[in-house]
Amino acid sequence: MSDALLTVDHLNVGFATKAGIVQAATDITFEIYPGEVLAVVGESGSGKSVTALALMRLHPDNTIVTGDVRFEGRDLLNMSDREMRATRGNDIAMIFQDPMTAMNPVFAVGDQIVETIRVHDSSVSKQEAWTKSVDLLKLVGVPEPKRRASQYPHEYSGGMRQRAMIAMAIANDPKLLIADEPTTALDVTVQAQVMEVLHEVQAETGSAMMLITHDLGLVAGSADRVQVMYASRLMETGTIDQIFYESQNPYTMALLDSIPDLDGLKEQLEPIPGNPPSLLNPPSGCAFRPRCAFAADVCAAEVPARVRVGDQHESRCVRTHELETLVGVTS
Repeated sequence: MSDALLTVDHLNVGFATKAGIVQAATDITFEIYPGEVLAVVGESGSGKSVTALALMRLHPDNTIVTGDVRFEGRDLLNMSDREMRATRGNDIAMIFQDPMTAMNPVFAVGDQIVETIRVHDSSVSKQEAWTKSVDLLKLVGVPEPKRRASQYPHEYSGGMRQRAMIAMAIANDPKLLIADEPTTALDVTVQAQVMEVLHEVQAETGSAMMLITHDLGLVAGSADRVQVMYASRLMETGTIDQIFYESQNPYTMALLDSIPDLDGLKEQLEPIPGNPPSLLNPPSGCAFRPRCAFAADVCAAEVPARVRVGDQHESRCVRTHELETLVGVTS
C-alpha cells in the first residue's frame, strides 16, 4: 500500500463549556490513502463531523484540540493561519452538510465558484474562472450550467445545491475531499445521483474521499474501508466485507441489526435500546456498555483499547475474541 495521504494520530477534540469539557472526539487514529474512499459512520453526535472540522481547523474558539494530524507529512494542527488557508480548499476540500447555509445567499453560484478558484490562483482571470465554473457545474450534472451559474442558491433544488457544493469543492482539484453527510435531507433517488456524481468526480480527479454518514446502507457500495464511531471514539475499522459480514464489535452488530432488510429475512427491526451517553459525563469503562447485549463487569472497569482482529480490521471491545461464541449463545 502506498504512503498515507492523511495521518491522524491520537486526535482529541473537546469543547470548553460552563458545565465542563465536552469531549466530542477521543483518541482518534486513522489513515487515508491516495484514491481510496474511507467512510465514517455512526449515530448523530458520535463525533464524525467534529473530527472532520478539526482536520480542516474550522472549529470555534472554545475548542481544545490535541494530537497529531499530518497531510503529506505537513503538520496541519500547527500550521500558521496563512498556510492553513492555502491548504484548505486547495489540497483538502469539504462538502458541508447543508449547502443552503454553506453557500452565500447574496452571490450567484457561479461567482462563488469563481472566488474559490481565484483565491488560490490569482493568475486566473475572472473570465477563465467563470468558464471553469460553468464546466464544473456541467461535470456534476447541473442542467443548463451556463444559465444556472448566474442563479442564486435559493433558485436551486436541494439536489442541485448539493451538486453545486461538490463543484465548488473540486474547483481546485483537491487531493482529499471530505464529504460531510452529502445526502442529508435528499430523497433516495437524488441520494443515488449525488453519490454517483461523487464517484465520477473522484475518478476524474483521482482524489481520496472521507465520506461521513450515519447511513450504513449508503456506504455498502461506495467505500473501500469503514470506520464506525460511537460516543466520540472509533469502535471498529475494517474493509466493507469485514464490517458488514465479519463484524467483531457489539455496536457495529447492533447498527447492522437495526437496518431494514429488503429481502424479508428479518421479521422485525431490532432497534438499539437506550440512548447515546452524555459526552460531558460519560459512563465508566466502555461508553456502549449501558446499551450492549454482551456487557459484563469487566466492561465497566476501563475504556477498552482497539484490538487487531485481522488485516486492516480493528475493534474496540474487551470481549472481541469471545463475540462469535456469545452471538451463538444469544441467538
